[in-house]
Amino acid sequence: MPERNATIASRVGLHARPASVFIEAVKRQPMKVTISKGGSTPLDAASILSIMSLGAANGDIVTLAAEGDGAEAALEELATLLETDLDAE
Repeated sequence: MPERNATIASRVGLHARPASVFIEAVKRQPMKVTISKGGSTPLDAASILSIMSLGAANGDIVTLAAEGDGAEAALEELATLLETDLDAE
């Protein structure tokens, strides 16, 4: 299963607006995407409850994983989004 690490760039971490922008991007992907932090159990990246329970702060590294056709491209797109300060936009 392809994986991609990303460093959270948003100043408030993966909360509120950055989380909702990320989840919308996940929902556009044709496969299930999971997210984990620090070796924790992978969680559904399309779930706001999962994202909020992750507690990902600015500078934390998360791991995204997906399987299927286009997984590598999907993970690259999502990682790029997480590595952008979504609070600045």
